[in-house]
Amino acid sequence: MDTGRAEHFLQNKRAFWIVGVLAIILFLVTNLPWQLDDYDQAKQAFTSFEMVKEGHWFYQQTPHERVATKPPLVGWTSAVFFALTRSWNVAWRLPSFLAAIALSILLLRVASSAYGSIAGLIALSAFGFNLLSPRLATLARTDMPLALVIFLLGLFIWKKIRHRETWNLPDRLSIFALLTAAMLIKGPIIYAFLLPGIVLFQLWGRRRHACHHSAWCGWWPWFASLGIFLLWVIGGVLFVPGFFDQVVVREFVARFGEAVHRPQPFYFYLPHLLHKFAPWSVLMIATAIVDLRSRDSKLRALFREMSPETFWLVCWTFGGLIAMSLIPSKRVDRIFPVVPPLCLLLAAQVARRQSRDFLASPAERPIHPTSRSDDLSWHNDGVRGRIYRWTAAALLFSILFTSGYTVAKVVSGYRDHRDALVVFGREVRHEAGLRHWRYEAISGSDEGMLLYLQKTHFIKPEKAIREWNRGALDALVAPAEEGPRLLRELQNASLSPLRPVERKNQRGKSYVLLTR
Repeated sequence: MDTGRAEHFLQNKRAFWIVGVLAIILFLVTNLPWQLDDYDQAKQAFTSFEMVKEGHWFYQQTPHERVATKPPLVGWTSAVFFALTRSWNVAWRLPSFLAAIALSILLLRVASSAYGSIAGLIALSAFGFNLLSPRLATLARTDMPLALVIFLLGLFIWKKIRHRETWNLPDRLSIFALLTAAMLIKGPIIYAFLLPGIVLFQLWGRRRHACHHSAWCGWWPWFASLGIFLLWVIGGVLFVPGFFDQVVVREFVARFGEAVHRPQPFYFYLPHLLHKFAPWSVLMIATAIVDLRSRDSKLRALFREMSPETFWLVCWTFGGLIAMSLIPSKRVDRIFPVVPPLCLLLAAQVARRQSRDFLASPAERPIHPTSRSDDLSWHNDGVRGRIYRWTAAALLFSILFTSGYTVAKVVSGYRDHRDALVVFGREVRHEAGLRHWRYEAISGSDEGMLLYLQKTHFIKPEKAIREWNRGALDALVAPAEEGPRLLRELQNASLSPLRPVERKNQRGKSYVLLTR
């Protein structure tokens, strides 16, 4: 693909529509068939289910009756969506899906207005076509909503730096509201993604004597939002048995040690991020190398000449990555909040026409905050053309690769009956409704079974036997290994032909339905 065709392809309005529609489709279908059997989805889904069914709005349990470790904001959101849609499947997944759509729109609009239309397309594409975003977009988890709130916070700071504005009371109130939302989604982990970058940027600003550029809004929004989170924690410690041990000690303090959670090496996130964010990670590295060579600059000089808002993107992204890498307990999805700022940083790298904020020294930047410069970031047409060709190739490859991955995953999901327990639970509920069964479920290894049957508690085997034998139960769902013992001890019990299809790699982990 020559330079002219590559540039025309990247500027074509149809490309925006194709990329946007395809990204939404990938967000919707990547996790089909929907189920709750992996990535701790059942734990998160159960919080909103318990809120609605039992009125436990501030503190919940897991299906196996341990204390739920996440604050309740996403659960509240799912409860609202259930009231609107009357579908738990939709209500559990809509917060993540809407957050993914919001992030896509924000990246497109911000990158387009700051760096041009090509940059907007690349920011949208980088977010939509990787191995993390489509996967998390419809999981019943908190990762995508948290990433949205962190991006709004970082973007707020970016705009203040870009327009050289001082922080006022409405700005601090907005930061306080966003920080409080982040605290009520996943706790103080927000500090790891933003504070290191803020510290680095402030130190850099002092060295450049750029006192009119500040990423720091003041102390009180951070402390006030932390205070609200601590009120939730104190309430749990005082009124919820086991909260201190399971939430404060195991979920928070133990993350910084190696006794409870499996530790990972410091470099764990870097290779995973390079892989999950490919081919955009490769494009970022290649573009940075070409820029350095074409400018004949040293790395230190490049950072000196970099504009404050671009340097904030660097501090925000890599400060969060380094801080998360210092925590011994690691999992790939936890680093996802660095992906949206990475997309914006990539957009700045490949921008054809620059706003005055990219790689411009303060003396060269115009005073008017919205004026644009026709200065090209690349020093000759040959370098610029090479970047455009690479960008177009990365876009096409990412579409093919991500789409192929999604198709293969969905096909294997249906072929391997990944939703076998979902179907089984739905059929049991249908039969129970037709025959007016009183039914319960005995706990197995699958936490999601409780939600598939729409029950709020598992029943102990001994209690199930007592309830059955006194005529209080008509049907009982139990792990397959419990079936023979229960058939011996339950009066007039028989094995129903209704059973879940065997799932791949789950041999021996099935369930049976016992009826009178």
